[in-house]
Amino acid sequence: MKKEELITKLQDIEWEDFEVKKAQKSVPKNCWETVSAFSNTSGGWLIYGVSQLKEELIIEGVEDVEKMEQDFTTTLRSGQKFNVLINPICRKYEIDGKNILAFYIYVAAEKPVYFNNIKNTFIRRTSGDQRATQAEIDAMYRDQAFGSKDKELTQFCKDSLNIKSITRYRNFLTNMSPTHIYNRISEDEFLQKLQVIKDGKVTIAGLLFFGQSEKIEEIIPDFRIDYLEIPGATISEAIARYNFRLEQQENIFEYYFAIFPRLLQQIDVPFQMTIDGIATEEQPHVQAMREALVNMLMHADYFSASKPRVRVFTDHIEFYNPGGLPKDLETLRNADISLPRNPILAKMFRVIKLAETAGYGFDKIFGGWNTYSDDIPFYYNDIDFVTLSLTTKKPSVKGSVKSSVKTSVKIIELMKNNPNITIPKIAEQLDKSTRAIEKQIAKLQEQEKIRRTGPDKGGYWEIIM
Repeated sequence: MKKEELITKLQDIEWEDFEVKKAQKSVPKNCWETVSAFSNTSGGWLIYGVSQLKEELIIEGVEDVEKMEQDFTTTLRSGQKFNVLINPICRKYEIDGKNILAFYIYVAAEKPVYFNNIKNTFIRRTSGDQRATQAEIDAMYRDQAFGSKDKELTQFCKDSLNIKSITRYRNFLTNMSPTHIYNRISEDEFLQKLQVIKDGKVTIAGLLFFGQSEKIEEIIPDFRIDYLEIPGATISEAIARYNFRLEQQENIFEYYFAIFPRLLQQIDVPFQMTIDGIATEEQPHVQAMREALVNMLMHADYFSASKPRVRVFTDHIEFYNPGGLPKDLETLRNADISLPRNPILAKMFRVIKLAETAGYGFDKIFGGWNTYSDDIPFYYNDIDFVTLSLTTKKPSVKGSVKSSVKTSVKIIELMKNNPNITIPKIAEQLDKSTRAIEKQIAKLQEQEKIRRTGPDKGGYWEIIM
């Protein structure tokens, strides 16, 4: 049978990602890699008693379901095989007169999850298990401090801060919210209220946001936020590596004011900006652009080896954010959950109304950009990074619509033949850029011709037209 047929037979399972194992007589040794991968990525189902031959699934059956269940769950819960206790859901089914077992492995609250030793840390990639790199493992350890890292105290005192940045911030607040209570308190009290300083010491958030660059680099060597303007639609097409690269700024607050005006030059802004660089409410696409930039700045993992980066191409802008989202994009959008990686940084932006008061501002980004471009914003969430792409220019070449239709048909055919196919693989087979394929897929999803079932990592494509 095909994967879809098995899913139909197991109707009470909410499918995200799954892996089948023959497992007729004993727990297969390679199942531990999948348990680790599911725990570290997006969760999923392990199906025992089913083998796979290319695209065909064959029901083999489990000979002794009670023993198999006991052996598997005891190992996961013993604390001897894995570094954490794992409590799966277990369900039993009978198909074609044969017993199969289904175990759901939850995403772990604390990662990495590995067996025997740290080298056996796995993640899911396109419905397969892959050994995690050291950088990915390091990112998982840092995520254990998600929401608390920026509260930590440094060894620095107030004299490590950039007074000009603090003054600029307070002036900005006065212009934006003249009656705000923070306007009526002393500078020292103001810094304590914002949690820039606590017990006489500067917090990591305070240092990042207001600090002197040389002091920041004592905590985070090579601190920077990259901004590049690239003369091409892709890196390979560009006639030069870049034609503008932003020089180093003192801190996050100064980076914002250096980057945002450059971004505004990339889009049509029909109305006059205020003297503080804030667009009027009649400009939702400007709000979307600002929200995208601020999201990157306040949710970045600044301790990652990679750095926050904005790349301006001739037809789109890409925001690269080290550090993955705490949950998948749809969950965060639908529930309007506010889970900032750096809650103090988030508060600093929200006090001066440069960010949403709740959630990640996804609705403002998606809805606002839709007033400017027909192409919806494209997010990609990985274990240790997130990217957001905003299309800035519409195709002007005659025949581009016909070309787009042909590409869409080819994409659908490739997905029919291989529901697990990745975007880079589609781009390779159609000799297109990854960005071009992302745009076509976004349109097909908006037109409800295709649907992505499951997460970015481990899900599959469905044709629904």
